[in-house]
Amino acid sequence: MKGERVAQLDLLLHSHPEGLRRSEIARRLGVHRSTISRYVDELKNYIDIYEDNNLIKIRPKEGDESIELSVYESLAFNLSAEILATNTEFQNPHLASGLRKIAMNMRSYAPKIADNIVSLAESIEREVNKKRDVTGQFNMIFEVLIDSWVSGKIVRIQHVRDNETIETEFAPYFIGFREEENGRNPISVTGRLRHTTVITTIDIATITNAVILDETYTIPDNLKPFQKPENTASGYESLDMIPLVMKIKERSALNSFRQILHSDPIFTHRENGALYCSMKAENSIELMLRIIQCGDAVEIIEPPMYRKRLCNWLKKILILYE
Repeated sequence: MKGERVAQLDLLLHSHPEGLRRSEIARRLGVHRSTISRYVDELKNYIDIYEDNNLIKIRPKEGDESIELSVYESLAFNLSAEILATNTEFQNPHLASGLRKIAMNMRSYAPKIADNIVSLAESIEREVNKKRDVTGQFNMIFEVLIDSWVSGKIVRIQHVRDNETIETEFAPYFIGFREEENGRNPISVTGRLRHTTVITTIDIATITNAVILDETYTIPDNLKPFQKPENTASGYESLDMIPLVMKIKERSALNSFRQILHSDPIFTHRENGALYCSMKAENSIELMLRIIQCGDAVEIIEPPMYRKRLCNWLKKILILYE
């Protein structure tokens, strides 16, 4: 297992593909230059690093392909990165790392733009180091939320609202900028509060702790980030929940829905004597799987758009086996 300093050196070299001198590594790690050789030797047990013109570098893996942008794309990227760097409250070291890697690929055909991008990366790193206590906490939470989002796992968070710390379990759907009336654009996360139908957006800067749980969730296909649900012809009150009306032949078939989020079922008998069930259920692939599991014991009646969507999905599956 890597020690803490060796792990920091690993991250530092990955963030500087152009290589770093031993004195610069020592300065960034906050250690004496004489100890760097030991860290380098230990890191060689994990990754292929070498020294070239007094610069410590990571040797590119065979088959790795570089990204080559046109000079126009390069300048557009440079300008976009500057806007991102100057309009965020907290600078991100991963942005600096990504900028350096792209700048390395621009050296041969757009050296001036590459120099600009490297300068931008350095300014980001200076800002990160200057506000290390605040920025470090924010980026740590940010990384946990990204890991939760990518892996599709619930995260337990503590966040401050109205001067009160609230703990909740949360399913992240989107991460990005949210526009506010005062012109502020905080990096926020939108998702569903667990065991509820409530979808909320939380400013990541207000989150003080985040831990990923070993429990998965599903992101609805048609949910839009940072927007209020719109009224649709299908009558959905929320794009995250579908107001189902089902014709029930066997009431016990509804046991299939226990593992998904849904409201309390409401049962009615209509004029034809058939039993109908109305409830809101999460809009996910899991819902379709539960409906199929019911076989002919449950028939979706409303909303018509969801019934049509289910039929189209079943037809696609049948085509595979015809």
